[in-house]
Amino acid sequence: MRRWIFFAYGVFCHLLFVAIFAYMAGFVGNLLVPKGIDSVTAASPSMAGWAPLIDMALIAMFGLQHSIMARPWFKSRWTRIVPQPIERSTYVLIAGAVTIVMMWQWRGIDTVLWNVQQPIGRGLLWGLFATGWLLVFAASLMIDHFDLFGTRQVWLHLRGVPYTPLRFRTPLLYNRVRHPIYIGWTLAFWATPTMTLGHMLFAGSLTLYMAIAAVIEESDLVSYFGDAYLTYQRRVPMFIPRFGDRGELSVVAPATSKPIVSQTLVR
Repeated sequence: MRRWIFFAYGVFCHLLFVAIFAYMAGFVGNLLVPKGIDSVTAASPSMAGWAPLIDMALIAMFGLQHSIMARPWFKSRWTRIVPQPIERSTYVLIAGAVTIVMMWQWRGIDTVLWNVQQPIGRGLLWGLFATGWLLVFAASLMIDHFDLFGTRQVWLHLRGVPYTPLRFRTPLLYNRVRHPIYIGWTLAFWATPTMTLGHMLFAGSLTLYMAIAAVIEESDLVSYFGDAYLTYQRRVPMFIPRFGDRGELSVVAPATSKPIVSQTLVR
């Protein structure tokens, strides 16, 4: 019974993330959702000046939760409380809750910085916006989407099969650039025909966070995969794709190590 409970919990957490991901696309794009990133609340004038500080506090909460809970030292302590098979699912659940709070409490600052009116320009920017969100999802499928969101762990536990760490692979886009998911997020946050001050605060803060997180994350990956990841760093650029013939790098992770999967914003 416990295995089935863990499995149901893991599937629920995964599906919840997918729903939040879709809602967040609407939130950032001001599309089809009750409150978008540019929605201005009916707060009193005395609260209006607090909007940037409130928004920065929300982003800090989002960044700290994603970064701290993703670190190996935290996981080693956290799994003393949360059973190993549902550790990642619980991370996904908490990350989703933090994202909901951030969107719920976000204060729109509707000062317009640019507004592209030309139809071709607007269409191009909306196309880049959609490409960014699709790239985030597609890049997760290029590695192991279900391990990334904890579903593989609860499925193996349900079957009574011990968890095995994933191999380090560089399939498809990962053979051209080390962080395609971060590229997707950047497009998703910045590609908009109408950029407001609040939207730029959101996009700029999270872009800076991703740049810092990528450096910290890669330090963990070097510690985990050793020379294989150092070789990968030398062969493949961090953010700007490089094209040409490249063989896929694949190595088996040490069996005693805990799984580390790249891309903090979706971990």
